[in-house]
Amino acid sequence: MNVPETRWLLDLQRLLPIRSHFVISGSIRDNFLVSLDAAVISTTNPSASDIVSTATLVPLNRALWESMKRNDYRFLLIYDPIDGLRVYPDEPAQRDLATRLFDLKLADGCQQLSLESLSKLMKRLSTEKEVRCAMVLDFSSRIPRKAEQLSDAEHRFFVAAEKLSLSASAIVPRDAGGLPQYNPVLWLVNRAQDLPSWFTLDSERVASLVISKPDFEMRQAAALQLAPLFKGYADAAAAVRTQFVKSFTEGTEGMSLAALSDITELADRQKLGITDIEDAVRCYKVGALDNPWRKDYLRKKIRDGQSFIEERVKGQHPAVVKTLDILKRSVMSLTGAQARSGGSRPRGVLFFAGPTGVGKTELAKTLTQLVFGDERAYLRFDMSEFAEEHTSARLLGAPPGYVGFDAGGELTNAVRQKPFSVVLFDEIEKAHPRILDKFLQILEDGRLTDGRGDTAYFSETILIFTSNLGIYVEDRQGERSQNVKPGDSYETVEFKVREAIGNYFKFKLSRPELLNRIGDNIVVFDFISAEVAGKIFDGMLRNVARRLQEELNLQLAMPAAVREELLARCIRDLSNGGRGVGNQLESNFINPLSRALFELELEGKQRVTVMAITEADKVISLNLQLT
Repeated sequence: MNVPETRWLLDLQRLLPIRSHFVISGSIRDNFLVSLDAAVISTTNPSASDIVSTATLVPLNRALWESMKRNDYRFLLIYDPIDGLRVYPDEPAQRDLATRLFDLKLADGCQQLSLESLSKLMKRLSTEKEVRCAMVLDFSSRIPRKAEQLSDAEHRFFVAAEKLSLSASAIVPRDAGGLPQYNPVLWLVNRAQDLPSWFTLDSERVASLVISKPDFEMRQAAALQLAPLFKGYADAAAAVRTQFVKSFTEGTEGMSLAALSDITELADRQKLGITDIEDAVRCYKVGALDNPWRKDYLRKKIRDGQSFIEERVKGQHPAVVKTLDILKRSVMSLTGAQARSGGSRPRGVLFFAGPTGVGKTELAKTLTQLVFGDERAYLRFDMSEFAEEHTSARLLGAPPGYVGFDAGGELTNAVRQKPFSVVLFDEIEKAHPRILDKFLQILEDGRLTDGRGDTAYFSETILIFTSNLGIYVEDRQGERSQNVKPGDSYETVEFKVREAIGNYFKFKLSRPELLNRIGDNIVVFDFISAEVAGKIFDGMLRNVARRLQEELNLQLAMPAAVREELLARCIRDLSNGGRGVGNQLESNFINPLSRALFELELEGKQRVTVMAITEADKVISLNLQLT
């Protein structure tokens, strides 16, 4: 198997003749795919052997050593603040050579060093002319307590290192010959800013190398390397093997090679074969093997879901049908099927738009109830709380180095805790545009990394955005006017709302790419009609009656004429939708009912009948009869 070249190792080889120190950051704890030479004994002639190269995943120190020994480096000195100094590889020949050259006093393979002693050893290594060797300072991020507030000893150490980087010379070993190269010092850090900023800025001889996450080609090579460890791979047909490698490679976009190794081990422990690779990847991402999206009972619930939803969300038949279509697509794993790779995108994306109080949030709750059996299982974020740019730190986590970055973000933390969920972003247009940019990554890649470096995966979520965009529009003078109103046909409402949403993202926000990611998943809600408002009214009145029975043990009754008068009061203005009906019911009925019952003796009473509704001096009163 041809092993792709590792970029940072190529850069290191290229810079060794001109740089004496290297600050290496990024994915330093990842594994790396390298070719290892091994001797193979001939079966026909045992005295003969061939050298063959085999691809293997190894940690950074091994990858570094395999690369540098090809340039005649004889050993590495590896230091970390806990174990001290050791020789790599830990073989007698290398250990004896390093001990002789640097007068090491190893105990159990290690030697503790002060910063002053370490500085002197770095200087001796840089001027060593007998052999090529290098020093690796592991966990360099932990050498200074605070990079910009060094102690006296730390300051002297880094100044000495800076001076050494400038004064060191490339050498040609006496025995090996060849071209001049440095005996380098390699600093392994989590982030470049973990070291004093002046150390890398003020020395031309200090090179910064960043180890990035593996690309598609490297992940594909690693998948081929790990494939034989999966159950059933050896006996699978060529087409099945090819599909396995493709799914493994595409499903691990943005992951490290160490993560691919962990997925392989997880699959072995869970007895997952090559046909279960998507389950193995998902299990690693979200930490759950059980996948509710593949349960047979869910398909049955969704198949019968229209009547269940329309029982709670009245008068929104087109919106309910489109929502169920998107949900069915999610269950069938066909979200993003038109793209080359869409497996990491959210299960579904819905953009609920329309007038206030017509059931957008209620449909999100009902959808959660339908899928997960509990309407409280959804995660709700009121985007009016994130109107300022700095509030992105609260939602998504502060950047590294800022106060609170180690706490993560409210959104990323919530999704990690509940990877199978409906995530509701209420009134999305009220969020700061810079925060909206973050949704591009979620909608396209299905993941988001917070300030701690932890990744939250949205591949098993349904994202719902709600908005009132398009109901009111601004003219060129900035004055708001009503764009659609009760009585307009649904076709008119849908056309005008969609047009206003497009104009908002394209021209006001200049974010057409965000609208493009949402695609045709915009679900427009209609104004509620008087007929629908009557059904909503009846449902709310039943809720009031049930509460009276539960709290006061009273049955509620009213003549048909009183009910019609109360209905007329509650639905005379439908511009605020069902929420407006509820507000009017509270003002015209619940408040005066509470006032009247408060003044009456209820002991032994079982029934309250509303005989009439009266209004005097703008105060509504109820005539009650208790029995």
